[in-house]
Amino acid sequence: MSRDKASTMDADLQKVFGNPVPELYEAAAGHDAPSALARALELRSFLALTEEQVARVRDRVHADMDPEHDMDELSADKLRFDAQWLEAALVARDGYRAALGELLRTMPPPAQQARPVRTAQLRATATLPPSAAPAPQRAGAARARRP
Repeated sequence: MSRDKASTMDADLQKVFGNPVPELYEAAAGHDAPSALARALELRSFLALTEEQVARVRDRVHADMDPEHDMDELSADKLRFDAQWLEAALVARDGYRAALGELLRTMPPPAQQARPVRTAQLRATATLPPSAAPAPQRAGAARARRP
């Protein structure tokens, strides 16, 4: 996806996972990579792509508004369309930033991620005393009334 494009949250990823983004992508390719790393890098890729879209629209609007640009080429419809596109891209960017930030805040520290959880299995055993006899088949059944 957008591995080579920078994102505004690359420093946060590096801080949490302890490695530069290119190394994180290499680590995520391994079969024993934490799922949180894969999710974080997926969100980061979407964020980088969205931030590139924001920059493209911004640059296009700036070029259209340049004082050297021919005023006869200005189009209110084109600018309205660019404004809508920019708004959609900014909303997407904010959503990806929020999701990635939440993931980075709620995940366990890296030292705890690699440890598998082990639980002890306790076994309960019980033996009956030899004098215990099996209960009669009708044990606990209500007695029939006699007239």
